[in-house]
Amino acid sequence: MKTTWRQNSRIDSGMIILLSLAGVKLIIHLYTNAFAGYGIFRDELYYLACASHLDLGYVDHPPFSIYILAIWRALFGDSVFAIRLFPALAGAATVFMSGLIARKLGGGKFAILTTALSVIFSPILLAMNTVYTMNCIDILLWSIIAYLLLLMIRDDRPRYWILLGFLIGIGLLNKISMAWLAFGIFAGFLLTGKRKAFITPWPYISALIALGLFSPFIVWNITHDFAHLDFIRTAVAEKYAGVTLADFVMGQFLMMSPLSVIIWLAGIYYLLIHKDGKEFRILGIAVTIVTLILMVNGHSKPEYLSPTIPISLAAGAVLLGKILRGKFVAWLRIAIPALIALIGIIAAPIVLPILPVETFIKYTRTLGFSMKSYEGLEVTELHQFYADMFGWENMARTVSDVYLSLPPEERSTTIIFATNYGEAGAIDYFRKKYPLPAVFAPHNSYWIWGKDLEDKNIRTIIFIGHKESDAYRYADETTLANTIKSRYAIDYENNRPVYILRKLKVNVHQLRSMFRNFI
Repeated sequence: MKTTWRQNSRIDSGMIILLSLAGVKLIIHLYTNAFAGYGIFRDELYYLACASHLDLGYVDHPPFSIYILAIWRALFGDSVFAIRLFPALAGAATVFMSGLIARKLGGGKFAILTTALSVIFSPILLAMNTVYTMNCIDILLWSIIAYLLLLMIRDDRPRYWILLGFLIGIGLLNKISMAWLAFGIFAGFLLTGKRKAFITPWPYISALIALGLFSPFIVWNITHDFAHLDFIRTAVAEKYAGVTLADFVMGQFLMMSPLSVIIWLAGIYYLLIHKDGKEFRILGIAVTIVTLILMVNGHSKPEYLSPTIPISLAAGAVLLGKILRGKFVAWLRIAIPALIALIGIIAAPIVLPILPVETFIKYTRTLGFSMKSYEGLEVTELHQFYADMFGWENMARTVSDVYLSLPPEERSTTIIFATNYGEAGAIDYFRKKYPLPAVFAPHNSYWIWGKDLEDKNIRTIIFIGHKESDAYRYADETTLANTIKSRYAIDYENNRPVYILRKLKVNVHQLRSMFRNFI
C-alpha cells in the first residue's frame, strides 16, 4: 500500500505542476493580448476575410482553421483580444499535452517541469500562440497524436486507429504538412515490431478516415485548377528561395533556445537509440523522418519543425531525469528548469509583443539582435512578425478619406485595387469603422473572390500602388490623392501612394487576367 500511495502522490503532484504551468502559459498570452500587443497581424486580417468567404479550400491553406475562426468570431466577435484568445488556449493545451507525453514516457516531476517550461518559453511557440493562424492548431494536434501513439504502443486497441485517422484527417484539413507526420508514423510502424498491425484492417480504415476528412480540400483543388499546388510551387521557387539548409539548422537555436535544442536532440536520441526509449521508437522514427524531409527540401523555414518541439522536448526531459539521479548532480534538477525559464524570459519580448514598441527597439539593440526576414523582405526597426502588426488601420483610414473625397454618385461605381491580402484584409476588417467600397487584390484567395466584382459597373479605382507609372497602366486619368505613412509598418507598406484612377483602360476581368499572385 505504501508504494501505491507514493505512486499516486507522485502522479498527483506532477499533474498539479502541469496544470499550473499550463495556466501560466494562458496567463502570459491573456496579459499580452489585454494590456500589450501591437495590433492585428497581417495573416489574421486575411484569415478573417477567409472566414467571410467560407469554402472547401483556399489558395494557400485548407479550410479547417477558417471554419474554427468563423465559429469563434460568431461567439466572441473579431476584436484582437477575442481572436487571440483561441491561440492562447491552444498554447495552454499544448503545454498540458507535452507534460502528459513526458509522463507517459516514464518521466517524473522533473521531466514534467522541464518539458512544460521548455514549451512555455520556446520562442517560436510563444509567437505561434500570440496570433491566430492554422499553426496553433497544427502544433496542438501533433502533440495529441503523439500522446495517442504512446497509448497505441502500450495497448493496440482498434479504437485508437479510428481516432488516429480522425486526428490526421483533421490535421490535413488544417495544414497539409500533417502528411509529413502521417508518413513518419507509417514508417515507424513499418520499421519496428509493430509492423504486424498492417496485417489487420485497422491501419487501412484509419487511412480511409483521414482521406475522407481531407477529401473536401482535394475536391476544391480539382475544381480550382489545383491552385494550392501552384501556390506551393511559387512559394518554394520565389518566396523561400533564399532560405538555405544552414538557415534551417541555425534557426532551431533561435526557435527553441540553445539549451532547448540540446534537450530536443537528447529526446531524439532517447526515442531512437537509448535502451529505455526502445519501446517508443515509432515516435522517434516519425520525428526523425519529418526532420529529414524538411532538411532534404533545402528551402524549409526553421519554424516548419515547430510541431515536433513538444514531442522531442518531452523525451529529452525524461532522459535528463534519468541521468540526473545521483546526489552529486541533483542541483542540476533545479538549475536546468531555472535556466530554461531565465533564457526564456530574456528572449520572450523578441517574439511576444509585451514591451512598448520604443522599449522593444532599445531592448533588441541592447541584446544585439539582428532583424531578418526569411521571405527576402527589407526590415528596419522591427522584425517582420511585429512590423506586420502595424499600419493597417491607418491604411484603411487613409483610403477611406480618399474614397469620401469622391462625389457621392462616383462612389457607387468605385472599387479599391490593393496589391496583397494584408492590404485587402485591412480594408475589409476596418470597413465597419470607415466607409470603404469593395476591394480587389490579385493575391491568393482574393484573386478568386475578385470574380464576384467582374459584373459590376466599375468606373473608378482607388489604387494602393508603388509608382505612378504603375497607375498609368490601368487608366488615362491618374491623380495622386494621398500617401499612406506608418513608421513601424514593414518597409514596403510604408509611404505607399494612393491614386484615383479614372477613364479606365481595364475592367476587373482584365485585371484578374493580367495579375494572379499565388505566393
